[in-house]
Amino acid sequence: MAAEWSVLLLTCQPGGCVSAFQQELEARRLRGGLGPRPPPLLLAVEDPWARLGSGGATLNALLVAAEHLSARAGCTVVSSDVLREARILILHMGRDFSFDDCGRAFTCLPVEEPGAPAEAVVCNLDSLLATMTHRLCVGSPPGVWICSTDMLLTVPSAPGIDWDGFQGVRVIAVPGSQAYARNHGVYLADEQGLVRNIIYKGTEAQIQQCAGPDGTVPLVCGVVFFSSDAAEQLLATHVIPPLDACTYMGLDSGAPPIQLSLFFDIVLCMAGGMTEEEFVKGGGDTSVRSARSVLWTALRAFPLSMACIPGASYDYMTTSASDHIRSLTLLPGSASHLHFCKTAHSHVDQPCLLEDGSSVTNCLLEGAVRLAAGSVMQHCHLQGPLEIGPGCLLSGLSASSSPALQGCPLRDVVLQGHHIRLRDLSCRVFTLTGRLDDWQRPAEEATYLNMPWAEFFHRTGVREGDLWDAEMPRSSRCLLNARLFPVLHACEALGLEDVLWLLAPVAVAGEWLARWRAAWRMSWEELLPCLDKAAELGARRALFFLQGQRKVRRVLLGRQDCSLLPLARSAVHEGYHEAVLSTLDEVASTAGDAGIAARALACIAEVLGCMARGEGGLRSGPAANREWALAFGRLESGDVAGGVRELAAERQKWMSRPALLVRAARHYEGAEQILVRQAVMSSCQFVTVAQAELPPLGCWVQVACPARLDLSGGWSDTPPITYEHGGAVVDVAVLVDGCRPIGARVRRIGEPELRLVSLGGMPQGEAAVELVCRELEHLRDYCQPHAPGALLKAAFICTQVVQFPSQKPLQAQLMESFGGGFEVHTWSKLPHGSGLGTSSILAGAVMASLYRAAGKAASTESLIHAVLHLEQRLTTGGGWQDQVGGLVPGIKIGRSKAQLPLRVEVEKIPVPSGFTQTLNDHLLLVYTGKTRLARNLLQDVVRNWYARLPSAVQNADALVSNAEECAQALRQGNLPLIGKCLDRYWQQKKCMAPGCEPLAVGRMMDALRPYVHGQCLAGAGGGGFLYVLTKAPRQKEALHQILAKTQGLGNFSIHSIEVDTGGFSVEVVGCDPKDGSHPREDVAV
Repeated sequence: MAAEWSVLLLTCQPGGCVSAFQQELEARRLRGGLGPRPPPLLLAVEDPWARLGSGGATLNALLVAAEHLSARAGCTVVSSDVLREARILILHMGRDFSFDDCGRAFTCLPVEEPGAPAEAVVCNLDSLLATMTHRLCVGSPPGVWICSTDMLLTVPSAPGIDWDGFQGVRVIAVPGSQAYARNHGVYLADEQGLVRNIIYKGTEAQIQQCAGPDGTVPLVCGVVFFSSDAAEQLLATHVIPPLDACTYMGLDSGAPPIQLSLFFDIVLCMAGGMTEEEFVKGGGDTSVRSARSVLWTALRAFPLSMACIPGASYDYMTTSASDHIRSLTLLPGSASHLHFCKTAHSHVDQPCLLEDGSSVTNCLLEGAVRLAAGSVMQHCHLQGPLEIGPGCLLSGLSASSSPALQGCPLRDVVLQGHHIRLRDLSCRVFTLTGRLDDWQRPAEEATYLNMPWAEFFHRTGVREGDLWDAEMPRSSRCLLNARLFPVLHACEALGLEDVLWLLAPVAVAGEWLARWRAAWRMSWEELLPCLDKAAELGARRALFFLQGQRKVRRVLLGRQDCSLLPLARSAVHEGYHEAVLSTLDEVASTAGDAGIAARALACIAEVLGCMARGEGGLRSGPAANREWALAFGRLESGDVAGGVRELAAERQKWMSRPALLVRAARHYEGAEQILVRQAVMSSCQFVTVAQAELPPLGCWVQVACPARLDLSGGWSDTPPITYEHGGAVVDVAVLVDGCRPIGARVRRIGEPELRLVSLGGMPQGEAAVELVCRELEHLRDYCQPHAPGALLKAAFICTQVVQFPSQKPLQAQLMESFGGGFEVHTWSKLPHGSGLGTSSILAGAVMASLYRAAGKAASTESLIHAVLHLEQRLTTGGGWQDQVGGLVPGIKIGRSKAQLPLRVEVEKIPVPSGFTQTLNDHLLLVYTGKTRLARNLLQDVVRNWYARLPSAVQNADALVSNAEECAQALRQGNLPLIGKCLDRYWQQKKCMAPGCEPLAVGRMMDALRPYVHGQCLAGAGGGGFLYVLTKAPRQKEALHQILAKTQGLGNFSIHSIEVDTGGFSVEVVGCDPKDGSHPREDVAV
């Protein structure tokens, strides 16, 4: 479950950065970071005044939300009625942060989220949004949630807040130690959970008074909820002076500014232990006391309750560098939904140089970069050799900073690069401080670079007069206002070395002191208003996609099972798709490996699909437009680099609108399939053909084959999965209703032509389709699966009975080699889309009979690989399990290793004596009446595999392990365990190809479930045959009666099956006995 927000608002300080933060919110909507149903209204709201306070920011944000909701409701004035059913989330960015130019909200965490739909760095804002949306606010009534972003907050997945009968306002607390509470706020609550007081930095006795039985105290964690009634009353105060000064309307009306705290000026008035006099007099100046009086009148009647969340934790982001480094290098509490990692969204050439306990986020580290434990690096592009000691925080450093860092010992320092805007001038400024330094402590008792100021002055030659004006009182002088950091120089370009010299011993420092004094310098206090947050966010984004391009290379060239689809989505959302496409082009053209190049082309198809943004039609579709023929031809000829260049050139013409993008994506998938075919056709080396006696003219060579049942592991045999992951499939050759349902026969004829005849269901049946090919041109459509006779044409080419393409005419080839042509008949008693492997087994039957009729002999292993080759030439892209199932007798497991060339190895599975008959008694086939459309299923599966969706990778692992478990169950003769494998297999098929279970099939399976050990749709699913392993033997009639009573099944039928232990048969028939030919051959030829 997730909270569904009506409005999400992010408040920020004034200063021209609101549009950058609005863009950040929109980016999160696009990449799915705001839940499955993102808020219709996303608003970054600038505070009207610089020091408005959290209370004033809340009132202003609430007014902005109500105004937008009123406009959406068609109102012409602000109406509080719009708050009745609204669910509003207000996030306050608060004050500036010393360690992140974009504030605590956008401080990046060392986190990766593999399951996220789009890849992005995870900020504290994202963590808090996830906590609020998916944990803390689930189940709450309509109202307004307000959350600070100045803390790291972790909450259990089920916080256990009771909302029954809730009224008023509720504060959220987390349990903390009394020692921690001395510098923070705590709630004093009664036994009913009603708040009596809020105590900030209380005495030991006050804090002890707040403690629970376990000794912990409820810490103020910056989260509060206002019911709709309370929010309406708070909103009503925005027109009453002096509270009107909190809103932008007050600013526009000329009201004097006022500063209010959310907790101590608004929430506190509802605390049960407060009196009106005590509350009102607690305000600072007259205007605040007046505001408190208004708030008391408006809100006092509402009960203020507290929910303290067991197992939650709260960590305020202080200005202590030690605390900040610790928070980024320690794992969060067990309640957290986040999992910190040492390297997040970073490319590191030598990860072994990053010590445990260090943290690298959104970085590109080239060469030897050593990072010690207890150090943090964020948003840096650095080139080694570099060595960063312990206790360091490095942020915002570019590759040009690397020379200055080389040979410079860093330890316990904070080194940051900043984007600064001085009116129309943009520049980079570097700041350097010590881990132990305090920004605001008076210089006389403070440190700089972890040493007393006096020691720093002595080491460097810097004087107090260089840093502070003479008229500034000594008690006011501190690190915050020390003009340490060079910004501009009249003659020199400034860089990182202009602050690093401050670490140097006096002998070296002298060389830099004059240059430093000549520069115009600013203090951190002066720099803060000049920070260019938009430029900083843009630089982080650019670095993220730069390291993302390295990730693309690393994943593809390393053949890693890591999905690049989330990165592709982000690149499209944020305008970096061209950079990613260029990287993919480069990998595809230079990899020198067909498998890697194919995956790169598939990734390009994904980027194009993402660019269409769900418009433009279905991803699966035709891919034979003539405009792409030149590129395809280059790929077919083996010129991968040239083909990729032509593809990229053609792609540019198809980028203007979604429909063209989708069609371009289809053609990239078509190009990828060319390379897959070339990879699979490496299996040709395992096809060996020997010479045999040429049967007499007119004698038929007839082959009859069983069907196959796939008991587990299917899809793992499908290219490219089978050679990138490795496959294992358990198959059974079966007779259907007592016969071998698939067959072919071939004979030589006197005429130099090819007669191709499909007989429908029986060898003696009427011809359903008949073709005659007399010219090579008639074979040209052999690679179009739906063309008449395509499979038979491909068989002639793949067996090399016919050479195509060739300068020699077809008739000349036939007469020279065979003294005539060939006639081929094929049949299948199984319906189209049966799921029993018909087309592949039929291909095997045709090739076996054709080899024999042409005077050649091929082993069963050769036929298995020959069919793989044929199906690639045919462009159907099939795997190997069907021909293994139909051409190898009995029960077996086929396997392929994760390597090229692709080789299939088959192991017959020995079963206990009599168990084959037991299987015959318990296996039944049910025809569902639904036609399977495996083509689109196959495209979807290959697409998901190339995207390396985590579910697809895990499922491929599970398919192979389930196949091995099923093989073991068969060896044991354990029917219930086999049934479990079948059921598990069906779940795996549905995971691999969602949508493969039609509603009627689901009803059928539900009706049969009590009577079977297990059941599964044969083949890819989507229709065809269902096979069931019944608990009792010989249940054909019983199951028929059960299904006949089940509504909505359509035309089903039940068929008996039995294991075919003999294998397919090859016969030479129809010869004159005088010619002495042997009428039957009982082995595979």
